Amino acid sequence: MKFETSNKPLSIFAYSSLTDIVMQLLIFFLLTSQFVIQTGVKVKLPGSKNNEQVAPAKMVVTITEQGRIFLGNEETSIDKLAGKLEVAKQNTKESNLIIRADKSVKIDLVIRVIDTAKGIGIDKFTIETEKENF
Repeated sequence: MKFETSNKPLSIFAYSSLTDIVMQLLIFFLLTSQFVIQTGVKVKLPGSKNNEQVAPAKMVVTITEQGRIFLGNEETSIDKLAGKLEVAKQNTKESNLIIRADKSVKIDLVIRVIDTAKGIGIDKFTIETEKENF
């Protein structure tokens, strides 16, 4: 009895393994994109229908739900904010202050932050919001 072996190259390409790899990469990138956060301070921003993307700025003041104030990732008080903003303004050469206030923060605290910034010569303010679908 004679057995024959066929050592022919495979003429078809199996796409199933390539599809598995692409799906795993897609899942990986979708999951890791959720971990990209602008700052380390979490706040629930108020919604806005006409939200525009703003270029990343160096001077960001964040006000949390508890009324804590952060300049960047560093916590400060309203009394010390003027000095720290002045140093940040000189270092960054920017005149635009982005305010990220939690939607439950009283407007009085936001006005005090704006008034403090105006006192040192900052004349442009942006209040950051989230895109809201109505």
